[in-house]
Amino acid sequence: MTGATYTNPVLDADWSDPDVVRVGDDFYLTASSFGRVPGLPLLHSRDLVNWTLVGHALERLEPEDRFAVPRHDCGVWAPSLRYHDDRFWIFWGDPDQGVFQVNAPGIRGPWTRPHLVKEGKGLIDPCPLWDEETGEAYLVHAWARSRSGIKNRLTGHRMRPDGTALLDEGKVIVDADRIPGWFTLEGPKLYRHDGWFWILAPAGGVETGWQGAFRSRGFFGPYEERVVLEQKDTDVNGPHQGGWVRTPSGEDWFLHFQQRGAYGRVVHLQPMRWGDDGWPVMGDDGAPVTVHRRPGLPPQPPAAPATDDDFPGGRFGRQWQWTANPRDGWATQHSGDGLKLACVRSPDAHDLRRLPNVLTQRLPGTPSAAEVELRLDSEEPGARAGLAVLGDAYSWIGLQRGADGTVHLVHRFAEAVADRERDAGHPRLAPGGRARLRVEIGPGARCRFLADTGDGFRPSGQVFAAAPWRWVGALLGLFALAPAGRGHAGAATFTQFRVTPS
Repeated sequence: MTGATYTNPVLDADWSDPDVVRVGDDFYLTASSFGRVPGLPLLHSRDLVNWTLVGHALERLEPEDRFAVPRHDCGVWAPSLRYHDDRFWIFWGDPDQGVFQVNAPGIRGPWTRPHLVKEGKGLIDPCPLWDEETGEAYLVHAWARSRSGIKNRLTGHRMRPDGTALLDEGKVIVDADRIPGWFTLEGPKLYRHDGWFWILAPAGGVETGWQGAFRSRGFFGPYEERVVLEQKDTDVNGPHQGGWVRTPSGEDWFLHFQQRGAYGRVVHLQPMRWGDDGWPVMGDDGAPVTVHRRPGLPPQPPAAPATDDDFPGGRFGRQWQWTANPRDGWATQHSGDGLKLACVRSPDAHDLRRLPNVLTQRLPGTPSAAEVELRLDSEEPGARAGLAVLGDAYSWIGLQRGADGTVHLVHRFAEAVADRERDAGHPRLAPGGRARLRVEIGPGARCRFLADTGDGFRPSGQVFAAAPWRWVGALLGLFALAPAGRGHAGAATFTQFRVTPS
């Protein structure tokens, strides 16, 4: 993205529920990671348009045994990122456990282990505020009706200044059931500006909702409200839930998501200003922009979170996440390039959605092709490895060792309602136990699988429409597995993973 303008989305993949903070000349962003590990991604930018992934704040999900298996819609929901007392702070809600917090002296850590600030079911989307005028600290959060029976309201608390605990039982400070037409109020972000307490919070649901602003002279209310960003006559559905940030020169900007089906929640950048009446004005008079003048910041070279990987020394890049807490031995480090994954034995080998040992990255939001070279080194009958597009429904292409010792190229899929996969294409021999695998992701996340077993790329099966999880976009995945049994089942090696625009 060069020149005088930028085009939305600025992060064209599933960086769900973004929040942003500026420290000096640097901007940092985090996002929901749900049940994937490591969690709490950390992105960096100098211009709010070009972003790179610099790490994660959460090495493992706790309690560890709970997240030893995939929990795709649990874990880390809607974090808030703040900088206070020379430290970075991230608060998030685990809908089944409560409000957690981690902090670090620098964005790359070391980050503390998760600290449970408040235990409880359905406590989600927390955001802290340290009031520099009074020295008081506060926290606001929303509610998940699936766990608590409560929704559409925001609860406020006083908080210990060290961020370790809340000082009261909380008070409902915004009850959107009392606001005509409002529903599913959630995702609050708390600020102080111009003598007011401000809560920027979305409502109306992820696909069709709007961005609200609330203000009060006192933290506990009463608050008045206004809709400050909505779809209007644009093609940006449900523009909401994000964070406000101010540049060193005083420009105001708002980063939010847009729900795009299998692509997940992509991130848009909206201009923002404070109107003559003191309320924020986002986008083009409350409508999201597609192309706009770039922020008044020093020009930066084009950048985006990494996708390609040569797996040097057997290590995988920051863009990859496991579908649950990993165990030792799943990925082996070595002296060369290539990702060596153990064929982990599992009674759930028939359903990738139930496996913790799938290494994933986000599905690109624009038409692309993903390719990887695979060698199946396992001699175990039934051992298999491949490249998958994962969601409530999934499909994969890869290699499997037969009972007679031969290796076949196989292509399989499972519908959302199915409890096991079945063939999507006819198996064929894979001489030498090698194949180059490819998935072409077209408009609408329609995926065509291909493989080269030595005679050029040949398509396999029908086009597969990628599907999201409940709250998560579809994922690209690499895996190796074997049926349940005893002993080591060998490994598979992946090399030269590439994602290219179509």
